[in-house]
Amino acid sequence: MGSLPALSGGSGWNSAAGCRLLPLPSGILLTLFKSSGVLEGGGGCQETPLPQERRTLGWPPYIYGNMTPSSYAQYNTFVELFVPASEKKVHGGIVTPIGGESEHEKTGMLKKSNLVLWGVVLFVAWNALILFFLWTRPQSSSDHSRLTEEVIRLAQDAEVELERQKDLLHQIYRYSALWNRRKATEAKRLHLSVASSAPPSTAAPLPRRSQISPDAVLPVLVIACDRSTVRRCLDKLLHYRPSKERFPIIVSQDCGHEETARVIASYGDAIMHIKQPNLSDIPVPTDHRKFQGYYKIARHYRWALSQVFRNFKYQAAIVVEDDLEVAPDFFEYFQAAFPLLLADPTLWCLSAWNDNGKEQMVDANHPELLYRTDFFPGLGWLLLSDLWDELEPKWPKAFWDDWMRHPEQRQGRSCIRPEVSRTMTFGRKGVSHGQFFDQYLKFIKLNDRFVPFTQMDLSYLKKDEYQRSFLAQVYGAPELRVEELQGNQRRELGTVRVQYTTRDSFKAFAKALGVMDDLKSGVPRAGYQGIVSFLFRGRRVYLAPPSDWTGYDPSWS
Repeated sequence: MGSLPALSGGSGWNSAAGCRLLPLPSGILLTLFKSSGVLEGGGGCQETPLPQERRTLGWPPYIYGNMTPSSYAQYNTFVELFVPASEKKVHGGIVTPIGGESEHEKTGMLKKSNLVLWGVVLFVAWNALILFFLWTRPQSSSDHSRLTEEVIRLAQDAEVELERQKDLLHQIYRYSALWNRRKATEAKRLHLSVASSAPPSTAAPLPRRSQISPDAVLPVLVIACDRSTVRRCLDKLLHYRPSKERFPIIVSQDCGHEETARVIASYGDAIMHIKQPNLSDIPVPTDHRKFQGYYKIARHYRWALSQVFRNFKYQAAIVVEDDLEVAPDFFEYFQAAFPLLLADPTLWCLSAWNDNGKEQMVDANHPELLYRTDFFPGLGWLLLSDLWDELEPKWPKAFWDDWMRHPEQRQGRSCIRPEVSRTMTFGRKGVSHGQFFDQYLKFIKLNDRFVPFTQMDLSYLKKDEYQRSFLAQVYGAPELRVEELQGNQRRELGTVRVQYTTRDSFKAFAKALGVMDDLKSGVPRAGYQGIVSFLFRGRRVYLAPPSDWTGYDPSWS
C-alpha cells in the first residue's frame, strides 16, 4: 500500500506535510503525503473539485489535491482499519464515514430522490394518456351503429318498465293536472287583481269574432327591415293574389334601410308602404345586449299590428315576413279556413307552416291534408282583431313568438296547419345569423300544387269532430318500437304509432326519427294533444303519449 498514512488531530493545513487533509468523523484527519504516491503531479495540495465523470461513480464531491483511484483505495483501507463500524457506510464503492458526507453529497441524494419521484409521476401520466386515448378514440361506423341501437334499446326497455307502472303514472298525471289547474286559477285571479288596479285602456275595443263577416277583407302585413330581397316575397304575393280588394298588401318597414325602401316604393300603388317611426336603440339588460335585434322586432310587430287593426280598422290580418316565399294556393288556403276560425273559439290562428315539413317527412301526394296543432307555428299566420285586443296590452319586449307559446297566452287554444307548408323562408340573413336556417329552415318543402280548399268541407277540423276521428286513428294504429321502424320492419302494418311517456324518451325517439325534438312549455312542434304526425320512410307515423294523456307538463322545455 506504500507509506502508511499518518494521523493528525487537527484540520486544515498540515504544515509538516504541506498538504490538505480529508475530514473524518470525530475530528480524525487523514494526511496524504506526496511521497506515498497518493498525490499525482505537483503544484501543491490545493482543494480541487472532483470531475463530473468521477462524481457519477459515487466519489466524494471534493478531494484535496489531484487524487487518483489508488488514493481512494488507500482512503478506503484507512477507514476500514481505523473507523468503527457504527460510524461508517459504503457509498458507491467508497467506504465513507457516517457524518462525513459533504453538503454536495446530500444535495446529490435529494436530486436522485426527486428524479425517482418525477419518474413515477411521468409513468402514471403516460398511462393516463394512453387510457384517455383509448377511451376517446373515434368509433368506426359499425361501432356508432351499435351504440345507437344500444341507446334505443335501453330507452325502449325503460318504456317497458314504465308501462308496468301505468297505474302509478296515471295517478301522477291526474294529480299533476289538478295541481296545474289550481296554479292556473290562482295565477288568473292574481292577473285579474293586477289588471283591475291598472288604468283603463283608452283604445276602443276591437270587433269580436261573432261580428266579423266570413267575407271580411284579409290584408297581408309584410314585416320588413333591411332585406332588399323583399322583392322576391312581394313578387310572389302579387303573382298569386286573386284580388287586390280582398287581399291588400301592407309593407311595414323598420330599420330605415334606404335600398330596401326604394325596392318597396318601386311597386307603386300595388301595395301600401308604412314606416316604423321609432328607430332608436332600446334599453336592454346587460346580458341581453346581443339580443337588441329581437327587442326591435317585438317593438315593430306591436306598432305594425296596431296600425292594421286600430288605424286601418281591419278585422283580421295575415302576417308574413320579408324573407318568405308563398305557395300558389297561399291565398286559397287562408280564404277557405277563415270561416272555420270564426266559428270555432278553440282556435286562435291559422298558419301556413309545418314545423316538421321536410320533404321526406310530408306526404306531397296529399297536399290537401290539414291538422290542428297546439304549437304556435308563425311564419305566415292569420289572427283576428279580437286576439290583438287581448295580446296588445301585455305584448312582450322581446322574443314575441316564444311568448305566444306560453300557456298564459295560448289558453288551451289551437291553430290550423297544413301537411305541406304554404310558405318557405329564403332569408339566411337575420338576427339568428343563419344558424337555424342552415340547420333546418332551408329543408322545408314548399307546396307547388294548387289545392281548391274553398270547394272542400273543412268542418272535420272543428274540435269535437277532430278530437273523435284523429284520436281514434292514432290509438287504433299498431304500436311499433323505434328500432323496428328504423329497420323498416312490419311494413304490412301501414300506419303505426311510437309511444313515449317521458320528456327524455320523447327527445330520444324524435331525434332517432328526424322529428324536431324541442318542446315549448311541454308542447312539441306541430303536436296536438302531445301527438306528432309525420312520414318516416314513406309510411305514416304518430309519435304519441299514452292514450290516458291528461295534459302538457310546462316543465318539459
